[in-house]
Order: sequence, then structure tokens, then C-alpha cells
Amino acid sequence: MPISPFNLYPDFNILRLSHVELVVTDLARSRAYYADLLGLQVTDEDADHVYMRALEERGHHCMVLRRGEKGEVGYLGLKVFSEEDLDKAERYFRNLDHKVEWVERPYQGRTLRTHDNFGIPLEFYFKMDRLEPIHQKYALYHGVKPLRIDHFNCFSPDVDASVEFYNNLGFRVTEYTEDESTGRLWAAWMHRKGGVHDMAFTSGVGPRLHHTAFWVPTPLNIIDLLDLMSTTGYLANIERGPGRHGISNAFFLYLLDPDGHRTEIYCSDYQTVDPDLEPIKWQLTDPQRQTLWGAPAPRSWFEHGSAFRGLETRQPVATASPIIAP
Repeated sequence: MPISPFNLYPDFNILRLSHVELVVTDLARSRAYYADLLGLQVTDEDADHVYMRALEERGHHCMVLRRGEKGEVGYLGLKVFSEEDLDKAERYFRNLDHKVEWVERPYQGRTLRTHDNFGIPLEFYFKMDRLEPIHQKYALYHGVKPLRIDHFNCFSPDVDASVEFYNNLGFRVTEYTEDESTGRLWAAWMHRKGGVHDMAFTSGVGPRLHHTAFWVPTPLNIIDLLDLMSTTGYLANIERGPGRHGISNAFFLYLLDPDGHRTEIYCSDYQTVDPDLEPIKWQLTDPQRQTLWGAPAPRSWFEHGSAFRGLETRQPVATASPIIAP
């Protein structure tokens, strides 16, 4: 199925992905994982929340941990270009008959909460408290040295429908996997900020969050993290990698936090800012799409994900199976 032409002039302007709220069952345990092990910087915390940013980020937070009874996802946050874009977004989603509401979020200005075509909770804002730069405070660098949040990947029950919805919001497809027998999309990578993706969609029981990714300086930081995890009690949290993706060409590592939320550690993809950039097509039968070196992903990578709070899932419409390990 052909990819729809890019919408270069959407009704409102999304700048980039921004942050995620993860519900966790043991706040201290999750804080230790993300801050002490991976190296995110804690910007504030209370009895029920921990706010964190990565080392290049000036916004107050890119991740919020919230205490809850089970591991879920609260929402995905996106930054828009201006205050006016928030009002345009409200009109846009009301015209789609989507539920919209203005919500109060600490350290942010006006925040619009709504949802996508499958109910994924989305929150849009323009203003967030700005913090002093710390990217040259090298004494703070530890763990995998995360520099910035990079992207979300979500399981979608219908990747074609997800791509159409986000295409209308101005997201542009950079790479995609197609099942040649049906012509349906199996997965797609879509961006706003000029990298390979801000949002990606993988066919599966959904909607669920597949992973949140953080950009790190080099592949050697990933190797160092693996040595650290394997000798400090986190060996079982390593799910997949290290390796290099065929799709995106990025060097990667996939980890599971104490509640099973998946994190990708990521670097070395490429620039995609040109508006006439043509998407790269991959066949579902090509094993190098998963890992350029040919190693298949484990079954858990295609089946395990984090539920969005209060949102029911459905079976995918795509019935083909990817190449996976036994």
C-alpha cells in the first residue's frame, strides 16, 4: 500500500516528542533504575512522583515516574511550536470528536490532553520550566550517559490507520516494513524533529507502548552499561542487543525496567529534515530489517508491551508473522 504524501502544512505545528509518564509500583526501585543505573538526572520528587531529564535537555523533565498499583503508561507528551498551536490543536481534535480537556501539570504551562485514533493519551504543551544547562557538567555523567529522549514506539492494531492519523498531524514516514502478500504495513517510523522517528508503530496487540528511547553519545556507552548491569544485579533486565538495526541504521540495546516498561538505548541514526525525502521500504521477510547483522529479535520483543492506563487493547488486523527466534 503506498505511503500517503506528506502533510507539510498541518492544522497545528508539533515540534517534537517531549516526555512520558510511567506508572510504577515501587518508586524507589524505579528511581534507582532510571537515575542511578541509566543516568537520568532527577529534577524534583515527592512521595508519589519523580521527575527526570537527560543531560542535554533544558526542559524540566522528559520522564515522570508516578507511583501506582501496576505498571502502566499515563500519557505521551509532545511539544508544539507556540501557544497559538495549542488552541489550534484543541479545535482540530474537537472537530474529530475526540475528547479534549485542559489539565494542570507541574512545571508546564497550558496543557491539552486528548487521544489519537486508537485512544493513546496524548498531552500537548508549549511552555515548560527551563533549567540551567548541564551538558558540560561532566561530573554528572554516569550510567549510559543519556543525552536526550529520542522516540516512542507503540504497538498498533492497524499500522496503516496509525500512519494515516499521524500523517495528518504532520509526521513524515522515514522507513517502513510492508507485508508483500497483503500490501499492509507491518511497521512504520515517523518524525517531526528531523531524526528517523519521534513515533513508530509496530503491528501487534494494541494500543500499547512498546518502548521509550534515549539517545546516548556512542556505542561504547552501551557496552559500558552492559558491563555495569551484568555485574550489579541487572542481568535479567537486558532483553535484546547490543546490535545495529537495519531500519534506522541505529546502534541499540533494549532493557526492561522493574515493572516491565521497555527502554531502548539508541544512537547513530541519520538526519531526515528534507521535506522531499523518500521513505525507505523494507520487506517483512528481510531479517536484516531487525538487525543488520542478521540476528533475530526474541519473541518477547514482538509480544510484550506496556498498557495505557484505562485503555482496552485489540488484536492486530495484520496476520503475517515476522521472523522471530524460537
